[in-house]
Amino acid sequence: MKQETKFKLPEGIKEGARLCGHIKIEVFDNAENMNLISESECQNLITNEGLDHILNVILHGATQITTWYCVISESDTEPAAAMTYAVPSFTETTAYNEATRPEYVEAESTARSTTNEANKAEFTASAPKTLYGAGLVGGGSAATTKGNTDGGGTLFNYGEFAASQPVVDDNVVNLTITITSADDGV
Repeated sequence: MKQETKFKLPEGIKEGARLCGHIKIEVFDNAENMNLISESECQNLITNEGLDHILNVILHGATQITTWYCVISESDTEPAAAMTYAVPSFTETTAYNEATRPEYVEAESTARSTTNEANKAEFTASAPKTLYGAGLVGGGSAATTKGNTDGGGTLFNYGEFAASQPVVDDNVVNLTITITSADDGV
C-alpha cells in the first residue's frame, strides 16, 4: 500500500492569503480654509466581483482595469460580498461639483500595500447629504460617470464608515483608500 505524503508548509506560513482594505474620510469646511470638521475610518470588504476580477486577470488572462474611481454612499448600507457594480445595494451620491467620479491615483505597492494617501480623492459637496461609506469601481463603458451602474464595470470594494459624515454645500471631502495583502494570519 502506497503511503500518502502530506506537504508541510514552512514554520510561520499559513495556507492562504488575505486581501483587505482601509478607508478614511475627512470632511473640511471649504476649499479656501480647509478646516477639518470631521473624519471617520473603516475596514472594507473586497467584493466577490472584485476577487473574481483579481483571479481572472492574474490567472486567466482577462483584461486588467487600469483606472479605478472612488465612489461615496449616501445610504446606510452594510458591506456585502455579493454587491456588484450593476447592483451595488448602496445609493451612490452624485451631489458633488466634480463632473466625474474622482480617479483613484494609487502609489506602487510596497510592503504588500497600495494607497492613494499622496493623491486623495476629492469631492466638493453641492448639497446637504449624509455620507455612510465608500468604495472603488472600474471598467465598463461609463465608469467615470457619477451614479452609473451600466456598462459591465466592477465594484472592487466597499466599506461603511464607523460614523456617518454629514456634509453641506462647499464642504470638501477627501477619501483615502488603502489595499493590503498578506499571508493568512499575518
